[in-house]
Amino acid sequence: MVGVYLAFYSERPVADGTGSRKVCNLAAWCVLEEHRAHGVRLVRAMLRQKGYDFVDLSPSGNVVDLNTRLGFEFLDTTSAMVPNVPLPSRRGVRVLTRPTDIERALPEHELAVYRDHRHAGAAWHFVVQVGEESCYVVARRDRRKRMPVFATLLHVSDPAVLARAGHAPYRHLLLRHRTLVTLAEHRVAGRPPRLSRPQRAPRRRMYRSPHQTPASSIDYLYSELTCVPW
Repeated sequence: MVGVYLAFYSERPVADGTGSRKVCNLAAWCVLEEHRAHGVRLVRAMLRQKGYDFVDLSPSGNVVDLNTRLGFEFLDTTSAMVPNVPLPSRRGVRVLTRPTDIERALPEHELAVYRDHRHAGAAWHFVVQVGEESCYVVARRDRRKRMPVFATLLHVSDPAVLARAGHAPYRHLLLRHRTLVTLAEHRVAGRPPRLSRPQRAPRRRMYRSPHQTPASSIDYLYSELTCVPW
């Protein structure tokens, strides 16, 4: 074996809830140097698969330019950097982390997501409760400039509830996971808290859809981001 292109496959609901779509998440792509000229054949073989939306959630270097030539578009990854400081929680706000508590708090469709990802290698799970309302959050550890002190929000079931929770979710990410800053994409997490600032160079993420799937339907579940720590 001289080259490999790893992919994660899933079936995800469309934004309007009328059906589902097949997704191929293009992940690690490695070819030995002496065979590098044939590496593009792996990409083209992937893209010849019929009926899939393709996402590349961590393209780097020349891969970005290649993807662009192959018809990929950029997702809007405008993000906020939120400091994870140990401010006291607001009254009526709770963060649930025990599996039994999480399962009791989630509606059926979110419970299925949690059970599918509960043992995923890179995923952290918690539920933020504000009064009677709940928000399920999936996060992961990220690196910037080789420093593994960042958390990235991958899934937020109700951004409005997250916003009302104040700094409690970020306090949790500091104390439980020893991360100093949370990277929160507006597309995923909604309005950032006041104690935040824009991220100057958020990660680029790309997708290609033969079905004209809207970017709002693209999420980060069932992907390398939940399954592969780095």
